[in-house]
Parts: sequence; structure tokens; C-alpha cells
Amino acid sequence: MKFKYSNSNKRYYTLDYYYKNRFKDKIIKVSLNAGFSCPHLKTGGCIYCSEIGSGEYAGDVNDDLVTQFNKVKAIMNKKWPKGKYIGYFQARTNTLAPVAVLKEKYETILNLDNVIGLAIATRPDSITDECLEYLSDLNKKTYLTIELGLQTIHEKTAKLINRGHDLKCFTEMVKKLRLKNIDVVVHIINGLPYETKEMMLETVKYLNKLDIQGIKIHMLQILKNTKLEKIYKDNPFKLLTKDKYIEIVCEQLQYLNENIVIHRLTGDPKPEDLIAPNWVVKKIDVLNGIDKYMVKNDIIQGKKVEKN
Repeated sequence: MKFKYSNSNKRYYTLDYYYKNRFKDKIIKVSLNAGFSCPHLKTGGCIYCSEIGSGEYAGDVNDDLVTQFNKVKAIMNKKWPKGKYIGYFQARTNTLAPVAVLKEKYETILNLDNVIGLAIATRPDSITDECLEYLSDLNKKTYLTIELGLQTIHEKTAKLINRGHDLKCFTEMVKKLRLKNIDVVVHIINGLPYETKEMMLETVKYLNKLDIQGIKIHMLQILKNTKLEKIYKDNPFKLLTKDKYIEIVCEQLQYLNENIVIHRLTGDPKPEDLIAPNWVVKKIDVLNGIDKYMVKNDIIQGKKVEKN
């Protein structure tokens, strides 16, 4: 069986397929660090983030945005000389500034050659009405996606990880963005402390009832120099095995509508930063395991979508 939104052996809607069918070109996302902060740092930040917040693996903040972009482009041009680019504002909260500042940073990248759009990672509690109007205008001029970190729908877990906003805040922002016809990609994390498989499935089932266009699924990573590292060392909790993670991801995919694009199914931390679990550094093994599990169990994305 070949899934209709895949140009490979995948049984889910791959991002590569989406890009190639929409833009007819190779699309490359360039991770950028625009020097933004996170509004949540003053309350301690999420327990899995370092002291400087998320996005440690984006561009070098000591370089200006154009330099960051061109460093990546120089490498990618060797493999895909005709490729087109999306500027990915990845590090921390990328709407946390006055609109004039956002405009300068975003449009600096949009004005570069062969840039066809932006992906902006942020928090649902950090998009003002003025910012939303600017994003709406931007969306009419270029390809735009807003990435929102949810991680889980369960409030008990959200408080444990110190997420800093509730589910209502997230849901309302998704609706506001969609009223402006802005595409939304949601981040979730499997294996959060004390969550069961059913809880992880419930998160995906909830998202499937919202109007989202994409999803990123990550495995919880315990990284050095985070609050989570101390929690784990002081009171170890059970982490998902690779096989269990693969099983859960495949079942989650069954509950996602077939037209939701799968942007990511696992993370790839730097080995030197990782405390546990060790298996997450072998990204290809995890992705291959997902493919094999879906074939073996005749799973395709959207097969078990629940009715509203």
C-alpha cells in the first residue's frame, strides 16, 4: 500500500511530499536565532529547556541573521543548487518583540534570494493582537507557518513541566490564527513524566479536532543543565523505550486526519548534551522502526480518525 500523500514508502503525510507538491522545488528550512528571549524564563522556564530557553541548535546568535542564513545556504547549495528556502525562526519565542522589530527581522530574511517563506516558532501566550494583524498581512504576501508548543493537553503534566500557559490559551490562539488563514504547526512531546500511553493518544485526538495543518512529535529528552536533569537524577521516572515510543507514534498517526502534514516524528539532540534516553540519537533507526511497524501492523495515517 502506498499512502497518497507520500512520494516514498511512508504511510503518513510527509513534509517533503507537501513541499514538492506545493512549490515544485526542493525546499530547505534554515534554522535561525534572532536573539529573542522567552517570557517564561522569569518564572523558571519549562523544565526540559536550558537556562537560555529552547532553540540551542539554531543559528549562532553572535552572527547577524543574514550571516546565519548564508552559512547554511553555502552548504546546501552544493547539494541542491536550485533549492528554495524557508527562514525558520527557531530559537525561543519569536514573536516576543514590538511589531517594528519583528518586521525588520522577518523581512530581512524574506528579502534574500530564493526565500519563499517563513516558519515562526512561538508560544500561544506571546502573540499580541497587533502581532496577529501583522502576521495576517505577512501571510498574504508569503508562505507562512506559525509553530506553537503545546507538548500535552493534560494540565497536571503542564504544571509539572512548568509550561506556563493553559490549554484554553493554546486552543484560542489556534482559532485566532486560523481565522486569519495562517497555517499552524503544533509541537507535542511523548514520554513526559508520568504520562501514560492513553494520555499521549488523548493529546493527538484533541489536536485532530482542531484546525491544524501540521504536527511535530518529539520524544522527551533529558538534557544536561536543565531542571529536568536534576529531577530525573533525584527521583528517576520511567522513560519510554525505543520500541514503545515507535508503537505510540504509530498509533497517534492513526488518529490524525490524513491531510495533517507530519513535520517531525523524533528529535536529534547532540550526544554530548544528552543524559537519556540514549536511543534518541539514532534518528534514522527510529524513523525506520516507525516505517516497519506501520507496514507490519497495516497502519496508515488517519485510519482511526474519530468522528467529532
